[in-house]
This record gives sequence, structure tokens and C-alpha cells, in this order.
Amino acid sequence: MEENIKRIPYGVSNFVSVVEQNQYYVDKTMYLPLLEEQPVSLFFIRPRRFGKSIFLSMLRAYYDIAQKPKFEARFGNLWIGSHPTPLQGVYQVLHLDFSLATDGISSLVESFDEYCGMEMDVFARKYESYYYPGFVQDIKEKGSFVAKLNFLRTLAQEYGARLYLIIDEYDNFTNVVLNELGDEVYHSLTHASGFYREVFKKFKGMFERIFMTGVSPVTLDDLTSGFNIGWNLSVKPEFNQMLGFSEEDVRQMLQYYKDAGRHNGDVEAMIADMKPWYDNYCFAKDSLDSDPKMFNCDMVLYYLRNYIDGGKAPEQMIDPNTRTDYNKMKKLIQLDRLDGDRKSVLRRITEEGRIVADLVTTFPARDIIKPEIFPSLLFYYGMLTIVGTDGQRPVLGIPNNNVRKQYYDFMLEEYQEKHNINLERLMDQFDAMAYKGEWRSGLEFIARAYKENSAVRSAIEGERNLQGFFTAYLSICNYYLVAPEMELNHGFCDLFLMANLTHYAVAHSYIIELKYLAVKDSDSKAEAQWQDAVNQIRLYAAAPRVEQLRQGTQLHCIIMQFRGCELERAEEVQV
Repeated sequence: MEENIKRIPYGVSNFVSVVEQNQYYVDKTMYLPLLEEQPVSLFFIRPRRFGKSIFLSMLRAYYDIAQKPKFEARFGNLWIGSHPTPLQGVYQVLHLDFSLATDGISSLVESFDEYCGMEMDVFARKYESYYYPGFVQDIKEKGSFVAKLNFLRTLAQEYGARLYLIIDEYDNFTNVVLNELGDEVYHSLTHASGFYREVFKKFKGMFERIFMTGVSPVTLDDLTSGFNIGWNLSVKPEFNQMLGFSEEDVRQMLQYYKDAGRHNGDVEAMIADMKPWYDNYCFAKDSLDSDPKMFNCDMVLYYLRNYIDGGKAPEQMIDPNTRTDYNKMKKLIQLDRLDGDRKSVLRRITEEGRIVADLVTTFPARDIIKPEIFPSLLFYYGMLTIVGTDGQRPVLGIPNNNVRKQYYDFMLEEYQEKHNINLERLMDQFDAMAYKGEWRSGLEFIARAYKENSAVRSAIEGERNLQGFFTAYLSICNYYLVAPEMELNHGFCDLFLMANLTHYAVAHSYIIELKYLAVKDSDSKAEAQWQDAVNQIRLYAAAPRVEQLRQGTQLHCIIMQFRGCELERAEEVQV
């Protein structure tokens, strides 16, 4: 029956709502026994949109003594329903979401205290029957959050209550402080007798178990001396798949909705469509060869929701709602305040797609500005993932097109800030490229922008950064997936514009080779370089995989030769 088909839980982070309102749930309960085997105070870092909140909601429903009678109804059909642990339903759970603890920077301490105090009052109402009549009123009368905690600590010992603390976005509050008020205020809150640090000291020894999640390990390091019993699970291989969806998870979900008659798409084709955009996350070096790569779960639900509604993949493969996440990430890693060294790291990642770097598991806020820390910070925000190893060090790479587009957007914003060009006019040129094969006006438009961008000329030299400029502007064109440095016939072409035929009836695809000359280089050197480029691009076009990549479109091989900032020559090579 139609009404029995599970709804898609897009945007839903409440486990109880998902299971009680007949929504689809990807079972993660098999990790509960593994978590219980770990130390009692745990930290777990994952990027946004990876299912942290619903996982914590599931923890609450499982361990909450007040919800124990509903265990069978909620968990009976899940893995843990047949494998319950002795700790199921034995705890009084205090849940705090620190993303809700900031209500205006001007009243920072007050808003944090007010929010946490309110949650303590909710806790008291929920568990009053486990204490005595009037417990709620007594908690309310304690003025501050710390006073309420101290009162609960005493009573919990007296009544033999077992307490579990769950904190979502534990780093959100301090990240807001760090970005809005600066390092000095942040330091005063998290060091010495700062109130935030003092609160965490109260947690230690009071709660039998603690589980905290966030998107950055910065606060963790700064609080370590005050809260020095936390165990960080973030890069441990046994928890690599605890959040996100595996390919098999995605396959089962798509097949479920196909069998239910909600879509008639080819499941394997849908997975192939999603993989370049949402897949390829690995969070533990030791899981590279053993675990499947993980999908961003919110993006998968976005795709499926659109596919069921429209009978096809969404026109925009990136969920527009994630734009807010990108803006938050920009603030948190201080993209607007990057110095030259960190900008060069970002450009290198954007252009090469990967970087070899030690993965730092925790670091204090003062180290955010260090170039050697920067790749680790990008890793925790999901902007890099583990794609290989180089000796003992991990190779961190851009996981997918969704994230790659964010890098291009950053570069584009930087270029546009220095010298704004009309992007609508450029889109008109892309129409001609994609549907008519008229490439010259569009590519020369970008070449003129390069010449006119004096700030870029002063900061950029050579072919590599010329490629970065072209990639940033070509990335606004949804007709193509822009693949820099694609390996073809044992060489690497500068740019491959692969037609996005899933969404557009594109008729033309492109290999673009960019060549750079210094202003003083001779004409004979220019001619030799041009001939080398002709030979290179013909070799690329002859690669066996090109036939598959061009997908029936007409392939154009374009060489553009620059002398300094000036486009000297641009021609199509017949192959």
C-alpha cells in the first residue's frame, strides 16, 4: 500500500521521528557495542551533513532509561534489536546542542548559560520520578548552569543515578567566538579559569559516559588540560563507516524505492551518477584498502528526493541548502584571512587535487594559521579525504565534484573580488561552446579576464596558475564536469571538459592545453613549444578512454599559448 512506503528523511535529524513516522533509516546500531568497548569519554569529528545529529538522537533513544519501554517498537527491526547490550536503557541522558547556545555575541556567557540551564530544567522534568517530588522546582531555583550541575551531581550520587552526557556540535560555540570576537576572547573562555573550560571540568567524573561530536578538533585541544580524559575516535578504522552511507547502503535504499514503485530508474546508473559528486570519503588511513568509500548521506537523500519528484537526477547536483555550510566553513577556516603560505596550499590543492601531509588529530586555535596544519583542518571539514599513502604519510585529496566546486568557488570569488567580469555574458558563451562547438569567444573571454586581472598577474606566474584561473571560470558552466590534470596515454592534459549529458543535451566536449611563455622568450622557442603541444594533444585524444569520456559528443582539441598575460595564439588541432 502506498501509505506504507517509507518516507525519505531528508533534513530530519530526530531518530524517534524517523522510526515512528515510517521514514527510511540506514541502520548504524551495530556500532553501539563497539562504542561501549571504548573509553567512557568520546569525541567524534565528522564534516557537516554526515548524519551526526541523527546518530546522537539514536544514542539517546537507546540509552535513555525513560525510553526503555519503547525499545522493542523503535529498535526491534534494527541490528541492535536482536543484540541489545546490558547498558540499554539504564541512563539518565543530558543532551546539549551547542549550536543553539549562542543568541547574540553581546551576551555570550549569558546565552550559553541560559540555554544549558534550560536543558537542565528539561532534564529535571523528564527524570523527576527517579528522584523526589519537587526535584524540578529545586533545579529551577539554582541560578546558573554550573549550580544546577553541582546540585545534580550530589543528588545523582545519593540516588544512584547513572548519567550519560551527549553533546552535539561541541565546538560550535567556541568557533563562533573565535571568528566573531577573535583569539583573545576565545583564549579567555577556553584557558585558565574561563567559564567554558570550567564547565567541561564539571563534566569530568560526574557523567558515567560522555559522547561529543563536532566538525573541528580545535576546541578539543584547547580544553584538554581541563578535560583530559577524552578519547578521539575520528580517525580510528573501526569507526570509519559509522557515519555516512556506504555504496551498499545507497544501493539498498534506491532498490527499496524502485521496488515500491516510487521511481523507475536504473539503480546502478543512479549510483554511477552520484559517485563523482557525493562519494569517496575515507577517514582512516588503515581503512583505505579494506572499507568502501563513504557517501555524504544528506546529498544522497537530496538526489533521491529530486529523482522521485521529477523522475530524473536533480539539475543541480549540489544541494543549494549546503551553501550555508560552505559559508560557515569559509568563516571557520578563515578563508578571508589566509596569508600567502596558506593561499598557496589552497591553490596547490585546487590545481593538483591532492597533497601529501601529516594528519594532525588535534591542534590549538593558535595553530590554525600554520600552513602545515591547514590540510588537516580541510580534512576535518570534509574538503579533503584520505586517498592514498606516501610512505607513512597519508595523501589527502579532493573527495568529489561537490567539494571540488567549493574550491573553484573560492578561487572564483578571489578573482572576481580583484577584477569583476560579467558571468552572465560568459554563460552565453558557454551555450555556444556546448551546443554549437563555437569555442573561441568563450575561451578568449576568459583569456581577456586573465589579462585584465592585474592582481592575478602580480600573484600568478606560469602555466600551473594560468590553469587554475581557467578552471575557476569554466567551473561555473554546468554543461561540463571540469577535470584538470586528467591522465591520458601516460600524460596529463591540462583540462578535459566532459559533457554533463545526465542533465543537458551537450553536443561538444573539449581537451584544452594551456602553454605559457615568458615575455622575453624567443619566437623559435614559442614555435617549438607549440609543436610539442600539438603532439601532446594528439596523443591525449588518441587515448583509449577518450572514446568513453566524450560519450558520443564531438571532441575539440584546443591549444592556447600565452606570452606573459597575453593570449598569443589559440587554435583547434585536428586529430
